[in-house]
Order: sequence, then structure tokens, then C-alpha cells
Amino acid sequence: MNVYKQLREMWKKPAPLYKEKTRVWTRENVIVKIDRPTRLDRARALGYKAKQGYIIARTRVKKGGRRRPKITKGRKPKHYGQVHFTTGQNKQSIAEKRVNRKYPNMEVLNSYYVGENGQYKFYEIILVDKNHAVIKKDNKMKWITKDRRRVYRGRTSAAKKSRK
Repeated sequence: MNVYKQLREMWKKPAPLYKEKTRVWTRENVIVKIDRPTRLDRARALGYKAKQGYIIARTRVKKGGRRRPKITKGRKPKHYGQVHFTTGQNKQSIAEKRVNRKYPNMEVLNSYYVGENGQYKFYEIILVDKNHAVIKKDNKMKWITKDRRRVYRGRTSAAKKSRK
């Protein structure tokens, strides 16, 4: 069994260590740039390479549905539409958009789930600097230099699931 397959098997039943890590991640900032991926097997499968022009950012998204702002004009309480309101997109897609707003010069390649606790879901997003010389020279990644804001147009794998 190769290393990536062992890592994949290990993530099917995460160790209690990751419960502790989610506690630490909750106290950090919402979006954190990290040195290396937490799930190397998943990152490599989605296109990550350990070279210049690639960065990984971990983010958290609050669990549960969305609450709308309170309506101030007259309504019957049952017509508020306050609680049973969904955004029509999944949490992973929301996480990708938030990270892309923080790093506007980068392009979102893909993302993957890393854990959750009672309050948040955590995702790691793979970002590519499309203006970097190493990316422009790489024949397999040259296509991303022409693509613009793919995360907002539903081009990542998480967003494709929500645009049926």
C-alpha cells in the first residue's frame, strides 16, 4: 500500500488528535494561510503541487442555516421567512468565495474538507497565483492564467454540485 492510500485510509477514521486541532483552529482567525496541507493525499488529488505559485488557506464556515436580517416593516410573523431559509449553495462553496475575496490576485483551484466541531466546518482551499512565472511556464497549469474568477462562476468542484 502506497503512502497516499495509507493517508486516505487514515482519514476515514480520524484520530482524536484532530478533535483537539479543531479547538485550536476555532481560536485562530477565520482565514489562515498555512505552510503545507493537512491532508496531503486529498490536496495532491485535487491538483496541489509543492512549488512556487501555490498556497493553501484554511477557513471555517459556521454550521447551520442562514438567518436573514430582521424585517422592520409590517408583516405577519409567519411571513417573515426568517429561519427556514437556505442559500442554495453548500458550505464548501461559501468557504471558497470568502477565501478568494481575501486573496483577490489568486485563483481558487479546488478545496477539501478537513474537519468540524459543533460550531464550524473547516476547509482547506488550494489557491494558484496566475501571474507567477512558474505557473505560466507549467503546461498543465497554463489554462488557469486565462480563467478569471472561476469560483464565482461555479467552476470549482464544490460549486458544480450546487448549480444543477
